[in-house]
Amino acid sequence: MTWIAEFGLSLPLIQAPMAGTSTPELAAAVSNAGALGSIAVGATDAAGARAMIAQTRALTARPFNVNLFVHATPQPDAAREAAWLAELAPLFARYGAVPPQELRTIYQSFGDDDAMLRLLVEQAPPVVSFHFGLPDAARIAALKGAGSLLVATATSLAEAALCKAAGIDAVVAQGWEAGGHRGVFDPEAPDDRLGTLALTRLLVARADLPVIAAGGIMDGQGIRAALDLGAVAAQLGTAFVRCPESSADQAYREAMAGKAAEYTVMTSVISGRPARCLANRFTTWGAEAERQVPAYPIAYDAGKALNAAAKTAGEHGFGAQWAGQGAPLSRALPAAELVARLAAEAGL
Repeated sequence: MTWIAEFGLSLPLIQAPMAGTSTPELAAAVSNAGALGSIAVGATDAAGARAMIAQTRALTARPFNVNLFVHATPQPDAAREAAWLAELAPLFARYGAVPPQELRTIYQSFGDDDAMLRLLVEQAPPVVSFHFGLPDAARIAALKGAGSLLVATATSLAEAALCKAAGIDAVVAQGWEAGGHRGVFDPEAPDDRLGTLALTRLLVARADLPVIAAGGIMDGQGIRAALDLGAVAAQLGTAFVRCPESSADQAYREAMAGKAAEYTVMTSVISGRPARCLANRFTTWGAEAERQVPAYPIAYDAGKALNAAAKTAGEHGFGAQWAGQGAPLSRALPAAELVARLAAEAGL
């Protein structure tokens, strides 16, 4: 708990980074309210990250978290990508569009991004967190030397052990219930799909690291349960999607507020990596047959293009509406008000 006290958090709560949905405004509002806000820079470059960090610092003097993707460098497979585009072609045609001629690697892994490393060492955010894996020892040493506290996602005891060996300061125990992308280090390896309760207790007992519980936690009672399991904090993402400070579009907000929130699925068809989202036309199509999806984030290039084409035609059933299994408990509240409500519910 020492770093929570050091950061002056009045609530042991982290707002999950949520690339594409979180904003500097959301992170700052959460931090100003006494929790730890987060921005996600995995979907941008060093210049974009610099701008986001500057925007956040202009809105808060309190600590915040900067999140990075550390996925394996994707290996292009022209034949597989061409076959994928051919499979998607009828969906594009339904909305008067054609697929891209080729697919790009739209997100560079932090493991390959020296410009991002230089920026983070220069900016020295209070907290830096990793998703999909760990950077090499030199990058970890550089960030620790800059004074940043380092956090990484783990979905198993084995991944937590790698975090410990690498010198990570705290680990996010991401349960199967969690919305968004699974943080598994190797998406091709078997996934035990441990739930938040079991994983949190396992890591508290065996990982020898401070544990942050994540997955399905939507209210103060859930935060209190995580603390009772031995976690030092809880990380909530889906709970913040409907905050006015998030960048979720109107269709996403309406889906989260309705019956659609009652059913989430884990799918790889949108991005090339398993991720939990609200069930929609794209996930239904993806479940109809065994599909050979290209590597992440190459597949995401096609998914984003299809969503854009469908939205232009008035169809919102192809978006990445990431959400955890607790989605029906979401609330449309300003972030500061939500943090205060969570604190009251948790008795903190």
